[in-house]
Amino acid sequence: MSETQPASPNEVENEEPQIKGASLILQKVATLPDAPGVYRMIDAKGVVLYVGKAKNLRSRVRAYTKARGHGNRILRMIDSTCDMEFIRTKTETDALLLEANLIKKLKPRFNVLLRDDKSFPYILLRTDHDVPRLIKHRGAQKIEGNYFGPFASAGAVNRTLNTLQRAFLLRSCTDHVYANRSRPCLLYQIKRCSAPCTGEIDEAGYDNLVNSAKRFLQGDSRAIQDELVAKMETASANQDYEGAAAARDRISALTYVQQKDGINAASLTEADIITIAHEGRQSCVQVFFFRAGQNLGNRAYFPRHDAEQSAAEVLEAFIGQFYDNRPTPKHIYVNETLAGCDLLQEALSLRMEKPITIHRPQRGDKLEALKHATHNAREALARRIAESDNQRRLLQEVANTFNLAAPPARIEVFDNSHLQGTNQIGSMIVAGEEGFMKTQYRKFNIKDETINGDDYAMMQEVFMRRYGRLLKEPEAPRPDLILIDGGRGQLSVTMKVMAELGIDIPMVGIAKGEDRNAGREQFYVSPTGKIEAPFTLPHNAPVLYYLQRLRDEAHRFAIGTHRARRKKDMTKNPLDNIEGIGASRKRALLHHFGSGQAASRASLNELEKVEGISTKIAGRIYDHFTDRKR
Repeated sequence: MSETQPASPNEVENEEPQIKGASLILQKVATLPDAPGVYRMIDAKGVVLYVGKAKNLRSRVRAYTKARGHGNRILRMIDSTCDMEFIRTKTETDALLLEANLIKKLKPRFNVLLRDDKSFPYILLRTDHDVPRLIKHRGAQKIEGNYFGPFASAGAVNRTLNTLQRAFLLRSCTDHVYANRSRPCLLYQIKRCSAPCTGEIDEAGYDNLVNSAKRFLQGDSRAIQDELVAKMETASANQDYEGAAAARDRISALTYVQQKDGINAASLTEADIITIAHEGRQSCVQVFFFRAGQNLGNRAYFPRHDAEQSAAEVLEAFIGQFYDNRPTPKHIYVNETLAGCDLLQEALSLRMEKPITIHRPQRGDKLEALKHATHNAREALARRIAESDNQRRLLQEVANTFNLAAPPARIEVFDNSHLQGTNQIGSMIVAGEEGFMKTQYRKFNIKDETINGDDYAMMQEVFMRRYGRLLKEPEAPRPDLILIDGGRGQLSVTMKVMAELGIDIPMVGIAKGEDRNAGREQFYVSPTGKIEAPFTLPHNAPVLYYLQRLRDEAHRFAIGTHRARRKKDMTKNPLDNIEGIGASRKRALLHHFGSGQAASRASLNELEKVEGISTKIAGRIYDHFTDRKR
């Protein structure tokens, strides 16, 4: 993409504008060029409301100053605009690519937003070793080798890898394990590896397996199966029944990998099928991945958008963001006619440096595959709507239970975890209309070491950090309800923190209740600033089950985070915290003494004998461990 340049010297203004809305936009139009670019609409708090692209910046932005022709969503956006920023690009294609990148980065609330941005897993045939191995890979493709995918999920990769091990017997162990084996491992015994580590197969034989695996993953599956069938028949004719059985098992494994799941993928050598089911404010986009004539699975997405936006508009915005940082296949098949299809094709082709086509099939196998994907999208959307309706009812019950003005759109739940004052962790989980919002979860490593397991003090620190940040960053998400895993004491402490910060958010304490039994939870509230007597809910009330789920999820997250930190501390090397001991000196000490614990017990004379350890450094190491023992 071309290097961007500012459209105007007034692109960023230091003073807060005195006007807003259409008047502000009209003022900006006078400074804009008749050239392609990207514009951002910004509210009074400096938060980006919308990111858009334009073939002609002046003409596109001027359209917002007209009184007619806008829906309610656009009118609200215009009315909230207090500033605008512009970036000029050389071409409209560059503007489209930049727009998709900025939307994913800034997440403006008036844009269509793709909310799941996880990378997809691949199968990697590593060739950076004399004996290649077959593994699962996720992330940047920097390792030397052949990548096959993407797969829709880690489960799909694991199932495929499992069967490929049976079919091609390639090693999956690390280079370190491979170099230190003296006899074949269990995978060799169960016929999942050919054991090149101990010479059970020669170099030429293993290379043949590697080449066969590569050809199969590249789509030459029929030829590989024919070769195995011939090998099985030859072995059988020579009465080598064990060899024939091995070939039969490999054929069976390959057949499993090639199962079509109801879709004839033979003509889909490198393509993604992307279909949308659209209903009001909600949409489901299904993405099916096909590579080398094989269906690698599918994934459902639920982009955020306004009710006024059509299915085609949502799908076009989705595709631009979806392929912003992902490899794009040669063909993309969609179930809607996209207004900006030509521009989108040009932008993706430019980024991938190869021709990319976006097409709506009208007949044949591709149309059947498209119908199958569309059916999946409709079913997934129906399930989502049903779940959302149930969730909305529960949130309304929460509002009724705690006398809230409206159902909470965002609930933050807090819990603490520690073991006799060590590895102290505070945790926050978030829930809303769409269930648990796991990307919003936060953990807090307790910094005050003098707290030593004081649950009240831990909660005080967590709240000061979480909601102190809310004061510094007003655009940060603000909850409508706060739940605390604790009773009167925890609620009292957190109320003092919030009063000190000047923040008014409804808070509820959930105590375990009598005998700590589920169903007997006591709820503490303070609608007037004074904590009232606790109350309970009927043991079979749906809202009670929902609140228990929230509390249990917060507890699970806190315990899991605490255990992970404790495990990390247990594996720390005693040499890690000594000033002046870097990787090379640590390695020398470990090679000499065998372990960090042995080095910690060594005398000063023994430390001085280690290569690379000077008398000064030896004294520092000795003093460090001597001081710890006192």
